[in-house]
Amino acid sequence: MSRKESVSEFYSRHGRIDREARGFNVYNRANFSCDSTSLPPNRRDFYKISIITKGTGILSYADKSIRIDKPSITFFNPMIPYSWEPTSENQGGYFCLFTEDFITRNFRNESLAQSPLFKVGGEHLFFPNTENIHVLKGHFENMIREIHSDYTHKYDLLRSYVQIIMHEAMKMQPPETFYQPANASERITKLFVELLELQFPIDSPSQALKLNTANEFSAQLNVHTNTLNRALKEYTGKTTTEWITERILQEAKALLQFSSWDISQIAFSLGFEHSSNFIFFFKKQTAVTPLQFRKNTGSVYIKK
Repeated sequence: MSRKESVSEFYSRHGRIDREARGFNVYNRANFSCDSTSLPPNRRDFYKISIITKGTGILSYADKSIRIDKPSITFFNPMIPYSWEPTSENQGGYFCLFTEDFITRNFRNESLAQSPLFKVGGEHLFFPNTENIHVLKGHFENMIREIHSDYTHKYDLLRSYVQIIMHEAMKMQPPETFYQPANASERITKLFVELLELQFPIDSPSQALKLNTANEFSAQLNVHTNTLNRALKEYTGKTTTEWITERILQEAKALLQFSSWDISQIAFSLGFEHSSNFIFFFKKQTAVTPLQFRKNTGSVYIKK
């Protein structure tokens, strides 16, 4: 899977200069070439809330696609790849971009990704009525005014507006017009595999897996652990634990063979609290220790 698109790359795609300030920015879609610029299927390294008040297009994310032909508001998560294909000119509306560091300074929840609006498997797209659109437009216009103001505490105020917009959206009912796989097990499986793969490859010893148990994945997907396990077993023949184990083992082998990290660093990055736990896990799956595997594969990083 391709890496995440950065905010600088996002701006460049639209012919804009990155003016990101303190993890937040807000724009009018009419001034951002949204009617002529497509977004390819990809993940971004920022959160995004987008309200469309005019124009049409095809929105796709995770395993869903829908034609947008009326006012809508969408919540995009860095964990979920999405694409946008405009099908009309004169696009209207607003959007804001922000990092999790920006928003969680005042939020008490553990992670913004736990919000039902951003959570994998949650509801991300809503069709506001005329009254809702009027209210939401007012909030976005207030944010645009504040981002250009000299008010000392404007970013605190902007966080409050983001929270208000999220609450306004949670009052709405999600659309029922997505094109989804006919089989529920297929849909859950695709979401799980997508979420599993989003964690790899591991690029730094300080980058630890956030999800490595069936319970953690089911919580993120907003389904019961038994439901997730049953869906995977039905559609792939393997349990959730088997999927996780195989993917962690695959990454462990790659790190042992192609990185210079020591065993404790690899263990930490793969979510093991102690290197001894990793060694036990690896030997159980391969019948050799991590060091023996590294030696047997002829890793160029073996210390002479």
